Amino acid sequence: MSLSIVALCLFIVIGVYFYNNPLKHGPWFLSRRFINWFPLGMTYSFLYMGRYNLTIAKSAFGSLMTNEQFGLIFGAGTTVYALSFFVNGPLVDRIGGKKGIIIAAIGASLANIVLGVITWLVLTGRTQIPLFWPFVVTYSVNMYFQSYGAVSIIKVKANWFHVRERGIFGAIFGTLISFGVYFAFDWGQAIVDMTKAVAPVGPLSWIPALLRHLFVPEGSALDATWAIFFVPAAIMLAWAALDLWLIKDTPEQAGFPHLETHDASSGHMHEEYTSIDLLKRVFLSPIMLMLAGVELTAGVLRNGIMQWYTIFAHDVKQLGAEDILANWGLLLCMFGIVGGFAGGLISDKFFQSRRGPPAAIFCAFMLMMVAVMAMNLFKLPFVVGVAALLIVAAVTGVHSLMSGTAAADFGGRKATATCSGLIDGCVYLGSGVQSVCVGFLTGTQWSGHSWQWWPIFLMPFALAGGIIAWRIWNELPAATRKYIAEHEQKPAAKAA
Repeated sequence: MSLSIVALCLFIVIGVYFYNNPLKHGPWFLSRRFINWFPLGMTYSFLYMGRYNLTIAKSAFGSLMTNEQFGLIFGAGTTVYALSFFVNGPLVDRIGGKKGIIIAAIGASLANIVLGVITWLVLTGRTQIPLFWPFVVTYSVNMYFQSYGAVSIIKVKANWFHVRERGIFGAIFGTLISFGVYFAFDWGQAIVDMTKAVAPVGPLSWIPALLRHLFVPEGSALDATWAIFFVPAAIMLAWAALDLWLIKDTPEQAGFPHLETHDASSGHMHEEYTSIDLLKRVFLSPIMLMLAGVELTAGVLRNGIMQWYTIFAHDVKQLGAEDILANWGLLLCMFGIVGGFAGGLISDKFFQSRRGPPAAIFCAFMLMMVAVMAMNLFKLPFVVGVAALLIVAAVTGVHSLMSGTAAADFGGRKATATCSGLIDGCVYLGSGVQSVCVGFLTGTQWSGHSWQWWPIFLMPFALAGGIIAWRIWNELPAATRKYIAEHEQKPAAKAA
């Protein structure tokens, strides 16, 4: 049933993509652009599955991995992810998004295979080494390669989408993230369930039987938890092969004329930038620094909810909200799609492609929802679950607008990967901060530990994100302002 809902959402997203055509592109351009972004986007979605499968594995490991250890492993990985953009961003600006996404898929696949082998060695008793340090190192390697994903998809997008279309692509970007979260949480949990020693029975019982045959020796009574790492690795390799065949970095490579996108690179495409020049476009730009600030707070809120709700629900039974926990991945997907499209449509339709207004509105909404969680954490489980999902919707909208859209607008095609990468890196700096802090606040090593600190910790970050987004309420790239004035405001004035 959940797969049917996700498939329906995908068809709706594709329909919206073809319906929304403000620049009146021809049907073959729209179709070829779809052939370009769809495999690119699905690869990115399954990168998410190979990233957040750690959260599902943590619950399956039980006492083998504590909250503190999980927080430190995830925190180490997200810190590596963030710092990698100093290298990967300028590199992808030079080699292109196609090569970048293939590096991401192959590298993350190999890292997931190693995580699976480590899990297999520990669970089968072939080594007495604890999971913690091997996971810290290998998960960090995984996140290094994962960091190529977002910058690659945005690099390709910057060449294929005009600024006035990017709000909708930001919504598509948010949708792809939401699909990835669904794959990670629901498909991941299904893999864990199907590879248990006592597998479910029914009309589809051949699937768990096949998985156990692949991953467990005959007659073994072990749960094959290592499959949670091997299955995403195989899927990512398959999509990498499709990317190699189908993706083109620019419309010109696909046989179309040059597309002028009217972003910050307009009039500067002939210029050559060194890596230092590219980094200066971020660190010497007040706009970029404010976008990064919004994304850092978004990272705290985003993974502060997605990463910890299922762990909280296992520790503190959520009576009356069991369906939310059972369908967490599907609900994250659906609410994320709503949030991504709401942000993109609000930006393009009501604020002339300004990204600050919807981001500020969503941050204010998140502050209210985190306060609702804090007040009802141990009293109204259903209200807590709904508030958590609404936060996911809002933060997906913010993330798709900032990393997926605004960074490309203000960075321009020449520096898209560098700018979006370093801003996306701030999401994972925020993720690392919350991972370590929430793991400490809710773990047993601190005498004052309590899950009550979880939403309280998130509140000031929602407030700070809203204040920063409000500061960029009226910001637009100069080329975009000029385009709007020449192509949208003047025709409207003549009609009046």
